Amino acid sequence: MNCSTYLAAGLLCFSGMAQADVTLFAAGSLRGAMTEISTAFTDQTGIVVKGEYGPSGLLRARIEKGEQVDLFTSADMNHPRKLVESGKTPNVVRFVGNRLCAMAKPEVGLTSGNLLDKALSPEIKLGTSTPIADPSGDYTWKVFDKAEALSAGAGKALKAKALQLVGGPQSEAIPAGRSAVPYMFATGKADMFLAYCTTGQAASKEGVKLDVVNLPPALAQSADYGMAVIGKDAATAQLALFILSEQGQVILAKWGFETPGNR
Repeated sequence: MNCSTYLAAGLLCFSGMAQADVTLFAAGSLRGAMTEISTAFTDQTGIVVKGEYGPSGLLRARIEKGEQVDLFTSADMNHPRKLVESGKTPNVVRFVGNRLCAMAKPEVGLTSGNLLDKALSPEIKLGTSTPIADPSGDYTWKVFDKAEALSAGAGKALKAKALQLVGGPQSEAIPAGRSAVPYMFATGKADMFLAYCTTGQAASKEGVKLDVVNLPPALAQSADYGMAVIGKDAATAQLALFILSEQGQVILAKWGFETPGNR
């Protein structure tokens, strides 16, 4: 029996004694939730989680280059699937969901109804993440494609004006203790941003006042987050199962992610 077959069913194979710690690579949008999950996991098991957070595409590239990582939680399914293709992991499981929202400084007067007009306005600095390197950018480009279907030329104009401020290999370094998107608002680099809805919650925690609105139905974009188990030890399996457990899912829901219980 090939034990790797059963990851999607929530069963993980492992052998030997649990290691002293687990190395976790996680999407930047998961920083708050995964930090809390890691703390709870360590409190219960004594196993230390060494977390590193950043754009999923850049983290995936580091794994492919040989960096030692036990668990990878991505903001999409594609980057973990590429690790399957390269033989780094046997399979991938979707463990939580998210959505894209629009957010802006209060003076912009952003609503779901005027969102597209505001985004197209030449007076508005529209921030996005970086496609290919960061799934948030890929999801945003899908929104722009939907805008093109609604109004000829709109998607092309949005892609041309979008400021790819975060999530890329050349993006500005974010000060320690700050989140990327709130930082871009606080420093005046963006008036409006398309990002994960959970980002708006992070902004409020950092004292950045934003209007966060849902995308209208014609532009709505969901995000599926994938997990890939790379380490073959018991500790890695325990952490993966903890994330999938009721306790782990409750923490993710608390941070605004979409779990089976809060859809």
